[in-house]
Amino acid sequence: MSNKEGKGDKISRRSFIRNSSLAAAGTVAGVLAGQGCKKSKPVDTSKILNYNHRMHYRRLGKSGLMLSEVSLGGHWKNRNAGRYWDKFANEQVPADVAGNRTEVVSASIDVGINYLDITTAAECLSYGAALKGRREKMFVGADIHTLGPRRSEYCNVKDQTHNVDECLRMLQTDYLDIWRPQAKTDGSNTDAEVAALIETFEKLHKAGKVRHLGMSSHSRPWFEHVIHTFPEFEMVIFPCTAKTIEKGKPPTEENVEEVNAGHGSDMTQSIFKTLRQKNVGAVTIKPFFGGTLFKTEAKFPVLGVGSKEENDLARLTLQCILSKDAITAAVPGLTTIYEVENAARASYMRPVAMSPAEKKWLKRKTDEQWAALPEDYAWLRDWEVV
Repeated sequence: MSNKEGKGDKISRRSFIRNSSLAAAGTVAGVLAGQGCKKSKPVDTSKILNYNHRMHYRRLGKSGLMLSEVSLGGHWKNRNAGRYWDKFANEQVPADVAGNRTEVVSASIDVGINYLDITTAAECLSYGAALKGRREKMFVGADIHTLGPRRSEYCNVKDQTHNVDECLRMLQTDYLDIWRPQAKTDGSNTDAEVAALIETFEKLHKAGKVRHLGMSSHSRPWFEHVIHTFPEFEMVIFPCTAKTIEKGKPPTEENVEEVNAGHGSDMTQSIFKTLRQKNVGAVTIKPFFGGTLFKTEAKFPVLGVGSKEENDLARLTLQCILSKDAITAAVPGLTTIYEVENAARASYMRPVAMSPAEKKWLKRKTDEQWAALPEDYAWLRDWEVV
């Protein structure tokens, strides 16, 4: 969706959001830094939000937004060593949580990260505190999973407007760069339910509350249908790991066994091909198998820099994922400043190819943990050959 630039000297923030593309982030004109595309003209880096010369940036499909290819996922370790924070009593963010998220957001801005992806009420509250006074430094994509379309009875304009309004209230902002509701994980939302989301978006976009429309799901066949049926979606969010292989790609030394096996999947069509054809951006989640890629079960607050092996595994995993040019950004959950810096190095160092020894080590470590996926993450195997 193209937005005309506002021309008054004095315009409201919502009018600005509605009528412009926030410094024309997308008009960096299809220059997909780091995406293997030919550069027809120099990149105007002044139009990339929070630009850092070491970070690589990619265009988020037809939205035109230029995102850092390593961005910030909303999740981080909680006090029970769980994968995320869901809600806080009385909506009160604990002081140590607010302090941690403020430090992590500061580190993210320092390294050139410019996109934040949020999925729970606790995350909205925490990042609202962390972004206070510097909201313009980050693109924010959000909804609240308990209020979204994972429940059919909420798939209407009234309830989804409430979903967005609650996001805005908890984030202490008056707009979202991307509204990216979380669909049912099994792909059972109907076309009528999707149409209700689009109707909600159009209403909220006109009001200046949301700029772009995305969708998150764990169902690949359903996503294929949605992308082909509803051109209103500018980006999608789905899992991608170091095990993910693009269908139809010729085998390499690293993936020949998996490609030949096919795992019973049709190898002739890929969701990545669909994304390219439809000019839809992709933000990928679960790079670390929901945290189960690592053997250490650290609890919040996490101290120190962590183990070298796990830091290397995180960095190389992100580099592997970002080798797929249809992906705009990967959004790992990051708990410490050091994890932020380590993740950023995956982009900084990506132009230098992994050594054969690194590739072999990454494959071995990934295969070990892939074979041991916990039951609640067994569904990730559906995203191995896509």
